[in-house]
Amino acid sequence: MNVLIVSCGSYVSQGYGCPGEWKCFKAARDLEGNFKDYDAVNVVGFLACECPGRSLIPNIGCVKKNVDFDVIHLSTCMVNAWPACPYRDVDELAKKITEKFGVKVVKGTHDYA
Repeated sequence: MNVLIVSCGSYVSQGYGCPGEWKCFKAARDLEGNFKDYDAVNVVGFLACECPGRSLIPNIGCVKKNVDFDVIHLSTCMVNAWPACPYRDVDELAKKITEKFGVKVVKGTHDYA
């Protein structure tokens, strides 16, 4: 399964409880968390959504032109952000991504604390 992971740039870069992408990569490698139903995972990209999020859809499009992926995982820090993102509703974002690119969007990557 070729996977593109999208994270919350604020959580990753500003230390809001997410120590960075290593938890997402570990879960993908070990087929844990939201990757547990896959036979194998090949992470083909890791994008950070940067506030206010206007460039995310075009950035996913740039990846799609150059690297094929089967599914997009919105990172756990993006899905469970508290306070929630003031710019994006996660459910609406997942719907827009699916409509635009025709790929499944999974909300979450790992179950680690």
